[in-house]
Amino acid sequence: MNIRAKKSLGQNFLIDENILEKIIQCSNIKDREVLEVGPGTGNLTKKIVQQLPRKIFLIEKDTFLLNELKSKIDYNIEFINEDILKINENKLSKDKLIVFGNLPYNISTEILTKWILNIQSNFWFDKLILMFQKEVADRIISHHNTSSYGRLSIISNWKLNIEKITDIKPSSFKPVPRIDSSLLVFTPKKNYSKICSEKSLEKVTRIFFNQRRKKIKKPFSQLFDNFDEVAKRLNIDLNLRPQNLSFDVYLSIAKEFDILRS
Repeated sequence: MNIRAKKSLGQNFLIDENILEKIIQCSNIKDREVLEVGPGTGNLTKKIVQQLPRKIFLIEKDTFLLNELKSKIDYNIEFINEDILKINENKLSKDKLIVFGNLPYNISTEILTKWILNIQSNFWFDKLILMFQKEVADRIISHHNTSSYGRLSIISNWKLNIEKITDIKPSSFKPVPRIDSSLLVFTPKKNYSKICSEKSLEKVTRIFFNQRRKKIKKPFSQLFDNFDEVAKRLNIDLNLRPQNLSFDVYLSIAKEFDILRS
């Protein structure tokens, strides 16, 4: 399939057979329901079909690509010509999905954040097998007291275990991007700290990391009128900076913010 990628959709098609094999080996999908986001020219889709899943959901915004895939691949596939950011994942299937995605670089963090914040009482997926720009992947898996630690690190690690599988060179794609990529696998945590509202954690981390170079006294004062009292109760030094606070500390701040809002 000789197709020109669209820059507006962040398209870079994966063509490396070795990487395609590594991706497909990340999960046993036989007789399972699978979601693939951005199948592009269908190189990974063909590998998925060979593993005999029960059903495949393909979400592709590019109408031309989707029609090409319909004409090339004969399987139990539900083709969805829609923007992934407008899809309610919880309504796709009653079963938990195995998700594959070479996510568009320009909206990859928005997609991941949406998926995590949309998790309801039960996870809608069993596993996410996703490719990101390496810089973004490094942010996802980073820990506090590092320069790459931020909102994405905290939100991603809240409900999910994350494993880095491999880095991927630009030559594995067509057209060749200017940066390296990374393959990450996300699985649900059996036990994670419950907070009343996902929106609280999202807002707290946004306010703190919008001012990541400044001491945390300022974002604390934006969230709480009695910020000194809250910081003392949580045993937090207001002279620290946002990257110095651990994941658990941000959860405790979000819980306090929830109490304030209720």
